[in-house]
Amino acid sequence: MSRTVTIDPVTRIEGHAKITLQLDDHGQVADARFHVTEFRGFEKFCIGRSFWEMPGITARVCGICPVSHLMASAKAGDAILGVRIPPAAAKLRRLMNWGQIVQSHALSFFHLSAPDILLGMESDPTSRNIMGLIQQYPEIARNGIRLRQFGQDIIRILGGRSIHPAWTIPGGVREPLDPADRDQIKRTLPEAMDIIELALDLLKDSFDDHSAEVEHYGNFPSLYMGLVTPDGGLEHYDGMLRIMDSEGRLVVDQPPERYREVIAEAVEPWSYLKFPYCKEFGYANYAGMYRVGPLARLNVCDFAGTPLADRELRQFRRLGERGKPVTGSFYYHYARLIEILFALEKIEEVLEDPDLTSDHVRSKASVNQEIGVGVSEAPRGTLFHEYHVDDDGILKEVNLIIATGQNNMAMNRTVKQIAQAYITGDKLSEGLLNRIEHGVRLFDPCLSCSTHAVGHMPLQVQLLSPDGTLIDERSRT
Repeated sequence: MSRTVTIDPVTRIEGHAKITLQLDDHGQVADARFHVTEFRGFEKFCIGRSFWEMPGITARVCGICPVSHLMASAKAGDAILGVRIPPAAAKLRRLMNWGQIVQSHALSFFHLSAPDILLGMESDPTSRNIMGLIQQYPEIARNGIRLRQFGQDIIRILGGRSIHPAWTIPGGVREPLDPADRDQIKRTLPEAMDIIELALDLLKDSFDDHSAEVEHYGNFPSLYMGLVTPDGGLEHYDGMLRIMDSEGRLVVDQPPERYREVIAEAVEPWSYLKFPYCKEFGYANYAGMYRVGPLARLNVCDFAGTPLADRELRQFRRLGERGKPVTGSFYYHYARLIEILFALEKIEEVLEDPDLTSDHVRSKASVNQEIGVGVSEAPRGTLFHEYHVDDDGILKEVNLIIATGQNNMAMNRTVKQIAQAYITGDKLSEGLLNRIEHGVRLFDPCLSCSTHAVGHMPLQVQLLSPDGTLIDERSRT
């Protein structure tokens, strides 16, 4: 007799979701689904608004990575205006985006995932959270807070506040950077560099203790997608759209505004999150599944482009088969820390650029194009904004492809792989359920504007017979 296990809600992720596990007659996991149970509808309620408003509106898609939507939306607006923004504006946008990478990745590693890594996947759930981390590893917890603060301070200095700053606009940015504020960022940079070096050592030292997780946590071949510089370097703001297969062969290398040529979206009745896939390979049987985000970006780039990040990238690539991408999703943690290091090096580099404090930060124009596509790399992966406007700049159509959605098939595959490795029979421990949740956290999914860092949300697990009869139930608060 088959059984269904439900994990609802999934904790320590941004948003609300549940997981169902279908067991076969022998108590083995036959199938698994990651359900996103909230609907938000940004694409629809933006129609009829002016494209000038879109950076401020779409930043509200997420309270953790609003900068990512500011960047993609403003770039779509640049395309509608048909302008090239001033060099200072482009550098300031990059600076804010690197600050975003630092703060978001620090949150993911130190607050959401470190409790599992350092305290144990099956440790006491009442302390397996940021508060427990503070008690047992106070210096590590402090470092996470300080590193995230560094990134948030950059966003606040540039945009006036660290969440939803109304600063990036079509044509550039609203205000230039004051030299005194530039110097303030410089003064706090060395501490951030020290923290990320310690974090990298901490994570790499833990790999031996997590060899089983490395093997079973989303370890499978797939496609990988991300932006790269024109010469193939690691990129977060602009560049070419690249897709690589599991053998390391390039499938796509083209301007990102042509994304519709290579990406399609499927829907399923059991989730509000869409299922993007690579058109060339199709949707059936996960054939067109691709991953985005830190792991994918490090797989598709030829080099990072900064000395320390390139050193770590060489070590990272030794984790894959010779000449092939790194397939294990557990290494998303490592990739995030490498990207923080890269972002800090780029911040240090751009702070020395005299253009950074130029007063010319905006190009002015009216509507010159009816369609604008803006693409940038959010912490969680490639982000697409496409706007269709009338002659007055009023939106007629909006399409947003969010990074988390692009990892949807991979998250479902990961949940199933972990469940098959660790779960047998009708009785399930809380620790085993947390392992499945951690598989979702690897992708750092951003489902709404909330973060459940402490992890005390109620969790209900039910075993149901095919006719819906309740066989067993577990819950926690």
